Order: sequence, then C-alpha cells, then structure tokens
Amino acid sequence: QVQLVESGGGLVQAGGSLRLSCTASGSSLDYYALGWFRQAPGKGREAVSCISATDGSTYYADSVRGRFTMSRDNANNTVFLHMYSLNSGDTAVYYCAAQRTLMSSCPREYDYWGQGTQVTVSS
Repeated sequence: QVQLVESGGGLVQAGGSLRLSCTASGSSLDYYALGWFRQAPGKGREAVSCISATDGSTYYADSVRGRFTMSRDNANNTVFLHMYSLNSGDTAVYYCAAQRTLMSSCPREYDYWGQGTQVTVSS
C-alpha cells in the first residue's frame, strides 16, 4: 500500500513559479510510474504529466509543456512538479498518483492517489 502526500501549493501571481512535492510512504517508488493531475473548479480531472517507472521518461499535457517539469527522487521517495510562467488557467487542485508498472509509458490508470494541494494563480 502506498500513501501519497502532496505539498507546495499556494497562492502565486501570474508569471510566477511553484514547486509541488509528492512524498510516498508504505513502499519504495522504484517500480512505480508517477503522475500529476489537476482539477479546476467545475471541470474534470486533467492529466498534467507523468514520469515512467523505468527510464525516467516524462510526458506532458500540451497545456503545460515547456512550462512544467516533472522529476523524481527515488532515494527520498519523492516526485516533484516544477511549474513556471503560471497563469490563471493553472489554478486547480493538483494531485499526484502512483501505479506499479514495468512499462515505460504513462499508465492508463493509477491505483494510488494523494489528497491534493491547491494552486491558485492570481492575475
């Protein structure tokens, strides 16, 4: 069983930056793909990025590519989402998720989810 806890959200001005962290407990993340998702008020959940379990490959939604960077620190069981050039469209609750897999691509489903952290971008 994997427990995920996100942190690092907050209020930031448009054009600013934030770094989200997601720390896991209960299991090593060595064989897990990790994903970041977000859900804005009144909207469905959107996949933001993921990092593979095997070779560290990363994938990004078109809406964030070039502005967000995902990385993982397996030694500390933590994954990060560095967000730059934030705009009001990035306002949402951000969730991290984990899925045990040996595939190098992003999982279609994730078994483990965090509680989310709020990111609010003011214009």
